[in-house]
Formats: sequence, C-alpha cells, structure tokens
Amino acid sequence: MRGKTVRDQGMGRWATRRALLEPDHLALYSKYMRLTYGEFESRTNQIADALYREGVRHGDRVAMLMLNSVEFMEVLFGCAKLGAIAVPMNFRLTAAEVAFLLADSGAGLLVVSERLDPVAAEAISMEGVRVRRRWVVGGTEGLSDGASPYEELVAGGSDEVRDEAVREDDIAVIMYTSGTTGRPKGAMLSHGNMTWNAINMLGRAPGISYRDRTVTAAPMFHIGGLGVFTLPLFYVGGANYIEEVFLPSETLTHMASEKATGMFLVPAMWAALTQVPEFESYDLSELRFGVSGGAPCPITVIEFMQERGVTFQEGFGMTETAPLVSVLAAEDLPAKAGSIGRVAMHVDARIVDEQDRDMPAGLVGELVLQGPNIFKGYWGLPAASAEAFRNGWFHTGDLGRMDAEGFITLVDRKKDLIITGGENVYPIEVEQVLFRHPQIADVAVIGAPDERWGETVVAVVVPKPGESPTERDVIEYARGRIAHFKAPSRVEFVSELPRNATGKILKRDLRLKFSGRAESLGR
Repeated sequence: MRGKTVRDQGMGRWATRRALLEPDHLALYSKYMRLTYGEFESRTNQIADALYREGVRHGDRVAMLMLNSVEFMEVLFGCAKLGAIAVPMNFRLTAAEVAFLLADSGAGLLVVSERLDPVAAEAISMEGVRVRRRWVVGGTEGLSDGASPYEELVAGGSDEVRDEAVREDDIAVIMYTSGTTGRPKGAMLSHGNMTWNAINMLGRAPGISYRDRTVTAAPMFHIGGLGVFTLPLFYVGGANYIEEVFLPSETLTHMASEKATGMFLVPAMWAALTQVPEFESYDLSELRFGVSGGAPCPITVIEFMQERGVTFQEGFGMTETAPLVSVLAAEDLPAKAGSIGRVAMHVDARIVDEQDRDMPAGLVGELVLQGPNIFKGYWGLPAASAEAFRNGWFHTGDLGRMDAEGFITLVDRKKDLIITGGENVYPIEVEQVLFRHPQIADVAVIGAPDERWGETVVAVVVPKPGESPTERDVIEYARGRIAHFKAPSRVEFVSELPRNATGKILKRDLRLKFSGRAESLGR
C-alpha cells in the first residue's frame, strides 16, 4: 500500500488493514467455518470481484436473506469493498414481506441461506421484485430454478484488492426497521456511521480490544446483533463465534466453551438464559460484561445476572444510530437503575418539547440526537426523512428526561403513551412494577379507548408455569405500588406475548386484539 493513494475509505478497508496487521489472528468462526483475518480478506476480495462480474456497481443493492453465519459477514464486506449497498432482511419474514423489502430496495441480487431458499424463491416471483439472480449458502444439490451455489460465486472472483473509490458518506447498509407499528422503513447507514459506532464502543467503559471474544447469537439482520459487538469487535481485531440461531442452552454452552468476554443479547434472550437449568454450572468466569438492548430489560433479569457475578450493562440504541446512543455502566447501578445512562463519546442528546425547546432537567420531553453515527435518512422516503431530522436533530420518538448529571431515563415511546383522565401513563413504569409480581412471567401494558377517561390502562399478562393469578390480584398488586390512575383497570391473560425477531413486543398487535385498534390514540 506504500506510495499508493487509498481510495477505499469504507468498511471494506477494515478487513484489508486487519489482514495487514494480524493476518493469522482468528476473526470469525462457527461450527461450519473458521477464518483468520488474512483468509477473510482474500475471500471478501473474491466476493467483491465476483459481484462486479455479475454486474453489481457502486450504489447497487444486494439483498441478504441469511441466518447468522460467517458468510453473512463475507457478503457484507464484499459489498462494502465494491461500494455496493447490503440489504439484510429478517429471516422470519413471510414471502410477501420479503418481496416488499426486495421491491422497496430495488435489489438486483440476493444471497440466501439454504434453509430459507423456498421463501426466497416464492418472493422473487412476486410483483415488483427485480432480483435477477440468487446465490444459496449451504447445499449444492436440489437448488430450485435460478439459484446458484454461493461457493461458486466466491470461486469466480479474484482475491486481489479492488481499486474502488468508497467514501465514508456512501451508504453501506439499508437496514429495515422492525415495523412494529406498520410497514418497515429502510434506514440508510453509511460507512462512516459504522466506523463511528465502533469508535463509540471503544470509548465506553470497559471498552473492547483485540483480546476480546464474543458469541453472536442475536440476529445479525438487526442492528443490535450486528452493531453492538460483531462489527466493533472486528474493527479492533477480536474473535467472533457466530451462532446460526439463538438456542438458550447452546448459547450458554458456547459462552463458556469459547470463553466469551463480552456479550450482547436483547432482553427476551437474557431472560431465556435465566431459565436454563443449572445456570450456575456454566463457567462464565471470562465474561467481563454483558449488554442488554433493543427494549427495556426487566429489572428481575438484571438482578439475576448481577447476583451471579456478571457485570451487566443496559444500553440504548436504534437502527438509525448504528446503534449505540448510551450505556448505563455497571458502577452506576443501583443508584441510577432505570436509566439508560449517559450518551456515548461522539453523541449529543437533548430533551425537547413539541416546539423543540430544551426541557429543564428532570422534565419529560422527546429525546433528540446528533452525531456521526446517525443515519442518512430513510430509503426512498424524503418526507419521512425530513420529519425525522427537524431542525437538524434526529427525533427518536422516545419520551424521556435527563437529570443534572446527564443520565437519561426513557419513560416510553411517544406512540405508546397512555393518557387517561388527562394524566400521562408510561407503560414501561407499569410493566416494571408488574414484572416483580411473583406469579407473572411476562407483561405488556397498552391503552384502550374508554368513554369516561379517554383511555384506560390494560395489562396483558403471561402467568408463570403452574400459576393462575386473577385480574383482581394483578390490579391490587399494582395499586399497592404505583398511583391508582397508573395501575391497570383491566387484565388480559395470554400464553405468550407477540414479539418480533429482536424481542420487541408487538404492541400494535396487542392493541388490535384487545382494544379493536392497531394504533394508539392521536396525540
């Protein structure tokens, strides 16, 4: 590289630099594949060249319907080296939902895991989809029409570094939001967004280094699974064991056997780990810290992990922020329990009113953000992008307050706020109280129309196995711990709560089922 102008300023250069610095250091591995940084560099060069030979150019979209895998990272970095845009998709979607994302992104090529190919084949045949070819990771026999083996794609490219001009501001990934309130929107994340997110992770205690190891079990099509540890750890030269899908006992087994030093999971996954029999028998002595994010973590889960010696942190981030916004450090517990902590090194935050005026410390308003990790807007949605970036700040849609020390506490999503009799009720507050009920395993709180009060508070409860709490039990429990207007006036019992692939409760579905409307009341 001496004497040559480096034109690639994107994520693809991470791999090239790591291969130069630590070619023999283990980078990514799974039960199917094991790659050093040098090997990863060669294979991603091949993929970039092969994609170019397939007609992919700077700014073109390559869709990925893939389980967690080393190949997922290969495609991501192969696209990055070419200046193409990777489009990861939720592998739990139906064919119609996949077709929407393919059509919306305008992807011309699709890489798909073998197990998911039937869904992909059906989606490609639907109206508006422009995919001309798909490459299948896994088996090489019995592929349906139009599909080719992924390793054939890799073999067709040169392992020489391509001389592509990729800028930090170029879009690296279109990552679709979870769509809990409607059709998903494609958040455009740049190469620079990903780099600055990695830097933000380095700047938060206890930090990460090339000595760290993690197990990626959260889905990588989601920004949490990709952006909390997987990409930042690659950036610093660490080792990453990748699990196809999350299975609680297997994840614990691999956390122990691979000596994981840091771990990210969404709250529902952490909660599932706590239910694994003989949890204490798994050797997690190397685990320096665990991070929860994607949704509020039940306080009972945090306490469980802390009682067993795990340094536990709760982070806050969004698809649109690549994702890190803030972390509540372990040393700030229990004094700041319930807070999402202070913002990361290169993130600015404010709490504002409806006119975007700063709110005094301790008062509730909307959280707005600025920083080099903030996305570039929503793909193909200029009006939604402009609304999100009013007055130069990204409006998160989260309600919260900031204390005099800079600690932020979120009280709920604006869309989930319940107004009953003129009083604001934040579902998170009610849910955290009910999580402590000895007979409740899971709970979600929603608002339902009420002729007298405008809205009434409804708790949707999953009882613990073998338990049968009554509506009166739940209501009285809440009234003994929070103001009566905040306590539920109605309780619905279900066997499980609807969640998306990243563990977020689909409150839209609950509102539709128990109140007859999908959306919250207009504010």
